[in-house]
Amino acid sequence: MKTALRFDRLDALRGIAIVWMTVYHFCFDLNHFGWIKQDFYHDPLWTWQRTCIVSLFLLCAGAGQAVALHQGQSWQRFWRRWAQVAGCALLVSAGSYLMYPQSWIYFGVLHGIAVMLVIVRLTAHWGVWLWPLGLLAIASKFIALYAVSMSANLQFLNEKGFNALGWISKLPVTQDFVPIFPWLGLMWWGVAAAHYCLKHHRTALDGAAPAQTGWLAWLGTWSLTWYMLHQPVMIGAMQGLKALGL
Repeated sequence: MKTALRFDRLDALRGIAIVWMTVYHFCFDLNHFGWIKQDFYHDPLWTWQRTCIVSLFLLCAGAGQAVALHQGQSWQRFWRRWAQVAGCALLVSAGSYLMYPQSWIYFGVLHGIAVMLVIVRLTAHWGVWLWPLGLLAIASKFIALYAVSMSANLQFLNEKGFNALGWISKLPVTQDFVPIFPWLGLMWWGVAAAHYCLKHHRTALDGAAPAQTGWLAWLGTWSLTWYMLHQPVMIGAMQGLKALGL
């Protein structure tokens, strides 16, 4: 089987998101163990960083789907990769329940990506319509916020069985929450942007990446593995330091 060509520039962009996420989580863990004192849940310094990191990951995920379809990825190969993402999402839920039983992750970034990947795969051929659809997906979040706040009949959207849609008026108690709306809009924009580049400015994606970014491109090829391992490694190391009385 012929291996699909990697797009180093896209991988490097994903690598930037990985580095940023790792630094963010390192600071989060320092805060968890009491070595720094920060409000990661309300301070804009941290909440906006989280938004930017998730946005970059989803734009890259959308672009990656556009590239995969451009290279003729089969449904069989898609489902194989999807199963890896979905399986890792379940592991994140289990691990977070052990560490944060009152705020475990039931629909975090990997859960959201698993659902949105299927939607994106089915709609990626819609071309330029993905731009306004992405805008509508993002706008629906704010429209729903107003509607749910004003209507008692819509309060069911805040319940755990429905809040994965993202049409909520209050955030759930969970360590990570990436609902379908508005985040599907970012992934759709990633698809649309990659389609445009592949058609009009192909070298923006498949051109050679600067030599000094090679390590970022390498990270980008192992994004899921890094995502799953970096927190257990950092938390384990910090627990070890705590046990030594440091």
